[in-house]
Amino acid sequence: MKIIKEIAGRIWALWGILSFIVTFFIIFFPSMFTWLMPFRSGQTLFIAIARGWMSIWLRLIGCPVKVRGKEHFIAGPNKTIAKSSFTRVPFFGFYYMKGSVIVDRKSEKSRRESFDKMKDVLKKNVHMCIYPEGTRNRSAEPLKKFHDGAFKLAVATNTAVIPAVIFNTKKALPLHKKFFLRPQRLEMHFLEAVPATGLSAEALKDNVFEIMKTHYENYSN
Repeated sequence: MKIIKEIAGRIWALWGILSFIVTFFIIFFPSMFTWLMPFRSGQTLFIAIARGWMSIWLRLIGCPVKVRGKEHFIAGPNKTIAKSSFTRVPFFGFYYMKGSVIVDRKSEKSRRESFDKMKDVLKKNVHMCIYPEGTRNRSAEPLKKFHDGAFKLAVATNTAVIPAVIFNTKKALPLHKKFFLRPQRLEMHFLEAVPATGLSAEALKDNVFEIMKTHYENYSN
């Protein structure tokens, strides 16, 4: 039975990759049309297409997402921050450039420039979506230590932080298995906004960390 599950997980991972590629090329050209539009309206359409794509693809691989706490989040266009290495991937790199602020983490100049670009994004009334752990949490702790960038940005622009916690990704993509995927319902919880007013970046970071950790632990137990 164990070996059957191992084989099934790898076959499902292959299906995940193939379905990702096929569906990506379906939405690629409509997404690229948004480059020709004014920034905010173009980004709004781009994100709408991306959400539709991800909603369909996650269902195809048996990992639909249930969202809680929508009342805490005013939906709208957003950009993420992404490593410059992603831009070298054919087609997908160009797509990523539209959806993200690109940064070369090894370059101090690039990090400064990306910070200014993120400030500009917020000034245009577009959300910045930042993963404060920086990478996947492979530790035994509920959360990894947060990086400072998101909180320095929030304080510098006096922008509230909306914490979001994702559940069950480790069940779908077990940490100790390579090229393995299993169907698993995912959940994303948006929590109440945390104002940045009057706080240092460090204090804001600590506050958000404790809020997210507490919610994760309470909901998981």
